Amino acid sequence: MLNPQEQLPLSNHIALYDLIIPQYNLLRRINDLIDFSFVYDELSPKYCSNNGRTAQNPIRMFKYLLLKTIYDLSDVDVVERSMYDMSFKYFLGMVPEERVIDASTLCKFRKLRLKDMDLLSLLIGKTVSIAIDKGIIKSKSIIVDATHSGSRSNPFSPIEILRLRSKQLRKSLYEVDDDIKRLLPAKSEKNELEAEITYTQSLIECISDKATLIEMPKIREKLNMLKETINDIADHYTISKDADTRIGHKSEDSSFFGYKTHIAMSEERIITAAVVTSGEKGDGPVLPSLVDESRKNGMEIETVIGDCAYSGDKNLKKAKAEGFEVVARLSPSISHGFRGKDDTFDYNKDAGMFVCTAGHLAIRRAKQGRKCESSNQVYVYYLDVEKCKVCSRRDGCYKNGAKTKSYSITIKTAEQQTQIEFQQSEHFRAKSKERYKIEAKNWELKHVFGYDRAESYGLLSMQLQGAMAIFAANIKRILKVM
Repeated sequence: MLNPQEQLPLSNHIALYDLIIPQYNLLRRINDLIDFSFVYDELSPKYCSNNGRTAQNPIRMFKYLLLKTIYDLSDVDVVERSMYDMSFKYFLGMVPEERVIDASTLCKFRKLRLKDMDLLSLLIGKTVSIAIDKGIIKSKSIIVDATHSGSRSNPFSPIEILRLRSKQLRKSLYEVDDDIKRLLPAKSEKNELEAEITYTQSLIECISDKATLIEMPKIREKLNMLKETINDIADHYTISKDADTRIGHKSEDSSFFGYKTHIAMSEERIITAAVVTSGEKGDGPVLPSLVDESRKNGMEIETVIGDCAYSGDKNLKKAKAEGFEVVARLSPSISHGFRGKDDTFDYNKDAGMFVCTAGHLAIRRAKQGRKCESSNQVYVYYLDVEKCKVCSRRDGCYKNGAKTKSYSITIKTAEQQTQIEFQQSEHFRAKSKERYKIEAKNWELKHVFGYDRAESYGLLSMQLQGAMAIFAANIKRILKVM
């Protein structure tokens, strides 16, 4: 059961707050800035109004989670600190002598009251509306990027998880019949996946013949788990306790195991939208969601600033249709190919063919590649290989014995051609200089608000963690600007 919103209880010691907590205290300023009644309005339907024991006020429970994020504390530590820290008690709406909750209540609040709700969009929307009302957001630009958070659990390789599941099954068998050891196949000594799969399948076949054993629940459960694992790693997938996480790549030779949070931020460093995905997701496809969510939260958008991941053809078409510009360079392979300056041929517009550095004109042209939005087609220009064989500049250009010599270029769409011209403008270069701000914001989320690693398992838990971290970051930024 949930009581109506409670006021600060009467106490003989309430005057202590004015004596101890200064006006510039962060928590006092947050309380003065934000009317947290929106939390009550959102969560009250999740409580029973006329049955059961009286529950903790959802506003206070939400504030506990906010304190956890602002000061990067565990459930136990935030509750313990609220026992003696007067600024915490004031922020939570407690009188000085009031007792605190049990730490386990926070876990129940997250699981029972915050599930099945889009807290991320709700909290970002609230802070953006405050920033707009206070006149903090004046720009009509958003900066976009993605930051990664490591999983709470480490990934298991297919070999490791197979060995673990096999060991669990053997242990259950030995508890029932220790003599069965001599009947089981010999374990694989090779550190190869194929050998481990062969051993595992032999173990499953051996046990499947023992009808008496597999009827026992603890053996049947372990056997079924091992069979399921065999199916899961059929394509060599990485397995973890956190089923929603995936391996993502920060660079060509650097990877991580966890989640990605795709962020849109105003030039005033207020986060206006965020989308949490597993780690392997690309950045570019999320741009439409970031733009739409930012607009929903009250942002006017004329410019989107990002890296080359956001300059895909679909995003350029959306920008053209909806009247905003994308300050993001095209992929180098599209804008100028993979060639160096010394390997660039000239285009003869009269002949409609490329001319090599020795002055030989291509003899024919062909189009290659799939005709779809996700694939860039290329024009391939073929030169007269007989001329290449005797050319004075053939070294490094023509490979001896080759039957053909060709030169290819990516076919640019109308939007891509326009973007290439836009990249040369002074306005593009000036706006590009604003992109560093979101790198600093990503650092702040990770190193100030503990967003470098997931606190729990699952995508929903990561979205909750992101909601609290971004809410805290936005509130601190608003207070700093004010």
